[in-house]
Amino acid sequence: MIKYTEDHEWLSVEGGGAATAGAIVTVGITTHAQDALGDVVFVDLPEVGKSFAQKEVAGVVESVKAAADVYMPVSGVITEVNEALRADPSLANSDPLGAGWFFKARLVDATQFDALMDETSYTSFSDNA
Repeated sequence: MIKYTEDHEWLSVEGGGAATAGAIVTVGITTHAQDALGDVVFVDLPEVGKSFAQKEVAGVVESVKAAADVYMPVSGVITEVNEALRADPSLANSDPLGAGWFFKARLVDATQFDALMDETSYTSFSDNA
């Protein structure tokens, strides 16, 4: 299951399991975000092992048009970053919901995940953004 934020990040529970405390979530930017940014040329990814509160800035994505913060969609601890994305930032454009993921984190509070938008809600939100 994929969830979405109002800041245009997506996240999914690794392995498609339930969103429980301790589950690993993968985080990236949405297709809408990468369309708005244009060609991504640089990403600043968080440090593995660092803890972030929900909505805290966890990284930066820079494009030819703008720079934007990447917010932590749920409270958690970074467990992995996408080194392939660091080496080839254009993956955020070519495959934002796949190979262009930004980082993985260990979920602290499953209710934060559950409170995020589903695909239908996000599509409606982004169409009106």
